[in-house]
Amino acid sequence: MAKKSKERENDELISPLVPTKRRKNANRDTTNSDVCFVGKSLSAAEASDRWPHRYQSKRVEVAGSKEEGSKSEEKEVLQARCHYTQAMIDGSIYNLNDDAYVQAEDGKPNYIARIIELFEGIDRELYFTAQWFYRAEDTVIKDHAELIDKRRVFLSDIKDENPLNCIVSKVKIALVSPNVDLVTKEKTIPPCDLYYDMKYSLSYLTFEKIVIDNLEQSKTERSRSSISSDTKSNHPIGDAIVAIEESKKTEMTLLDLYSGCGAMSTGLSIGAVISGVKLLPRWAVDINPHACESLRLNHAKTEVRNEAAEDFLALLKAWTKLCEDFSLFGSDQLPEHYFDLERADDNDNDEEEDDDGDEGSMVPDVDFEVQNLLAVCYGDPNKIKKPGLYFKVRWKGYGSSEDTWEPIEGLSQCKEKLKEFVMKGYKSKILPLPGDVDFICGGPPCQGKLPQYPLPTHKVNARKFIPNEFEEIHVGSVIDEHCMLQEALCLENAISDLPPVTNDESEDIRKYGTTARTEFQRYIRLKRNDMVSYMADVQSVPQTSMLYDHRPLKLSKDDLDRVCLIPKKKGANFRDLPGVLVGPDNKVEWDPSMERVMLPSGKPLVPEYAMSFVQGRGISTKPFGRLWWDEIVPTVVTRAEPHKKTLLHPLQDRVLTIRENARLQGFPDCYQLSGPVKERYIQVGNAVAFPVALALGYTFGLACQGLSNDQPVTTVPLKFPNCLAQSSLAQT
Repeated sequence: MAKKSKERENDELISPLVPTKRRKNANRDTTNSDVCFVGKSLSAAEASDRWPHRYQSKRVEVAGSKEEGSKSEEKEVLQARCHYTQAMIDGSIYNLNDDAYVQAEDGKPNYIARIIELFEGIDRELYFTAQWFYRAEDTVIKDHAELIDKRRVFLSDIKDENPLNCIVSKVKIALVSPNVDLVTKEKTIPPCDLYYDMKYSLSYLTFEKIVIDNLEQSKTERSRSSISSDTKSNHPIGDAIVAIEESKKTEMTLLDLYSGCGAMSTGLSIGAVISGVKLLPRWAVDINPHACESLRLNHAKTEVRNEAAEDFLALLKAWTKLCEDFSLFGSDQLPEHYFDLERADDNDNDEEEDDDGDEGSMVPDVDFEVQNLLAVCYGDPNKIKKPGLYFKVRWKGYGSSEDTWEPIEGLSQCKEKLKEFVMKGYKSKILPLPGDVDFICGGPPCQGKLPQYPLPTHKVNARKFIPNEFEEIHVGSVIDEHCMLQEALCLENAISDLPPVTNDESEDIRKYGTTARTEFQRYIRLKRNDMVSYMADVQSVPQTSMLYDHRPLKLSKDDLDRVCLIPKKKGANFRDLPGVLVGPDNKVEWDPSMERVMLPSGKPLVPEYAMSFVQGRGISTKPFGRLWWDEIVPTVVTRAEPHKKTLLHPLQDRVLTIRENARLQGFPDCYQLSGPVKERYIQVGNAVAFPVALALGYTFGLACQGLSNDQPVTTVPLKFPNCLAQSSLAQT
């Protein structure tokens, strides 16, 4: 079957929204006075200047969407006798840039369009050019449109000519500023029928923020030629550039929410450095303590907080208020309400309230002296179901084992200690204040205009079951020649140099004992001080290359016995075990000619779950599957059990190690992980692939410097992992 063309794909995406052919309303006569142009026509000079394509002898234009990424075909361009700025339809006057409903097929809601051109064709028919709006259900949102306000529409770049008598009625559409706070947003919506705050582009199914400041400019542009307005823009991403130019920053800071072990923020910072922007992962937050420790190991200067993101955000608000109420932002005294002193005075005569006032403190009712405050958090550190602002206290005369978390209400007698802690934290930026963060990873949407998305750098094996509408934009699709894709990397490229280990391996740190066999391996082995961006202090960097986390999940005795019987060949899995037959329908069944083989433990060699996977049909080849050197691992999982996944090493009787999985995710070998073995597998499996994060950081850096245009995607001139080397900076 021939592959569907891009043009046909775009037509299918457009069809629910806009007429694909010029059509005339059969119930109206264009000569009728109910449908006519009003006023004088524009002068020939002005009309040909604004719509030059309507007054050319060569009558050919690019068909379809005038967007980057769309292929083109030639079609006839309607030529004009003259242009107008007003039209009358059913007694109503329509001006250029008015919005209107346009007749749709029977049983369908009317289309929505902006009138950007009014002209009489050389065939003496009356036409208008429509720039179409999309309803949510006409976009990639589709069946989830019920989550979107029914009044909200999206402005597209699709423009085409239609008979003037297709216009049904006027519609008032307001442009509003994007806001994720729906309550605040509702207050900004003026009286209107519909509103829009974003554009929608068929090219890569892109939603794009509309900058209100440019409204007047956009109104002017809308009145110009639909072809001339489609010229590619090279305007930089303004907000980021203004921020950098005004602040004259030598470096930018990153706050990583839901950071995991730090792969995303590390890749972003390295990619940004390669592009010419120093991006520092300054703060990180995650609820997993082992992931936080991994991040600390590799980012010694990052403030890593092990807490829920919602508690962290509440802490930021409380911290900002503390800094304001001390001398840092203006006032030089902390208000009494922080300590609830009025309640404390009342409690002198009320024993019950006195008991309530001590709730939250882990200190017995005796006098202690605060030596200093060590940390601050928002939440319920004492697990007493009383969330709030707490400080970690070191008591005078006691060691660290006696430290406690105390609510701020209990620190009324040590204001100076509190002020000292806040001032010290303010100077060292233990928490970000408004304006301190340049890049939020994992933050809310609508923070600005996104940088271009990086196109793939390597070929990939195409994945199956891709919906037709995503055929042209999924990662495995055929990319234009200008991408210059490198050959796909297979398992042998990634891990063949790593020393052999057994199922019982327990060493977390070891020497390689081998040499790199491929270019990928040579660069993925780089030491921290040979890389583009340090991830730790120089003092903590080993002078010799060490191999971290090269140990597998230890299999049970039964599973190890099964794994040892899986042949060391391509495609081997549980189906190769004795007692299993494969039928013509690819389903497994028991071999009736032999008894079921049992393990020394008395359990069956081939477990029932393997025979019935997937969905009880017994058609899967994944249980106890052995990988092979020329294959890829499409998904790095968080659980290393081989029961329902192909995870076995090609030549060794074990699952892939933590480090081998990390290699597949693009982690440099110098990135050390922390925690129990299972937890480290989870960290790697949950991580954003390192080269993806690096490419995103690179395009972010370009956007910040005004070096990108307004197209949705861009090529990345980087070769991973070669670009990790410091020498790569001189080549970019």
